[in-house]
Amino acid sequence: MTEFDRVFKELFGGGSGRLELMEDMDILEAGVRVIAQPPGKKLQNMMQLSGGEKALTAISLLFAIQNLKPSPFCLLDEIEAALDESNVTRFSGYLHKLTEHTQFIVITHRRGTMEEADRLYGITMQEKGVSALVSVSLVEASLDD
Repeated sequence: MTEFDRVFKELFGGGSGRLELMEDMDILEAGVRVIAQPPGKKLQNMMQLSGGEKALTAISLLFAIQNLKPSPFCLLDEIEAALDESNVTRFSGYLHKLTEHTQFIVITHRRGTMEEADRLYGITMQEKGVSALVSVSLVEASLDD
């Protein structure tokens, strides 16, 4: 739970996030309540947040889980679509940090996310019905003297 708060603060640039186990007889079937307080706002339930705030809160939870138990591979499909540009920049910077332990494939149209990528793949259709793959490596090769 403290990892979620740490990631939440980093992605939102402040505020606080908390996870609470909902009261239930069986702990294995109990739900989880997500409490989010973006910077400058009062403490509120997830359902009262804007679309971008909900998306960034969910991303915070995903990244907190990745920090605690990284998976070797992760596919993200337009996960940052609802974010504004400044939040896309924070998201993509944090995502890049996670690539040390996890390989990410990210489907996106957002420039800020593409700028942080090591490699881009795109599909283009120069003739009707004929698709072509375009690949660009963004990793700068280091030169040894």
